[in-house]
Amino acid sequence: MQINIYNGDITEAETEAIVNAANNHLWMGAGVAGAIKRKGGQEIQDEAVALGPIEVGQAVATGAGKLPHKYVIHAAGMGQDLQTDEDKVYRSTLASLNVARELKLKSIAFPAIGTGVGGLSISDCARCMKKAVDEFDADPGTISEIHFVIFGEKDTTVFKRVFEK
Repeated sequence: MQINIYNGDITEAETEAIVNAANNHLWMGAGVAGAIKRKGGQEIQDEAVALGPIEVGQAVATGAGKLPHKYVIHAAGMGQDLQTDEDKVYRSTLASLNVARELKLKSIAFPAIGTGVGGLSISDCARCMKKAVDEFDADPGTISEIHFVIFGEKDTTVFKRVFEK
């Protein structure tokens, strides 16, 4: 499996699906969710909210609206308290990978889940997301590329260091 880590805008990732760092009610407010909704359209949020609420640590897929992707996978890394931790990010990352596998996708892009509103440090986020990727068992013919599209050069460097270990 190929892992790509770079600084950028997740809505421009050249992947079949992108992951939204979501709350368990799947409202799309600020941060990554806000960017996805602005570029992809209100229909993404409408479809997501109709699927919720879901448990923290779970994930669901919606269409991608006006975005060039097939799907947006909404990873519930926090609840209504807008707080997260390594276990919630780990579980929502693994759940997103499982949704992508069920959809028979070959590529997926993740943001640094929980590092914005959720307050998780970038290094803790990278560690628990790496753990999820390491434990994920992709079926043959499914996910061959995982992108981590990180906002900011400094945080991208931290993510790369964690994944090199």
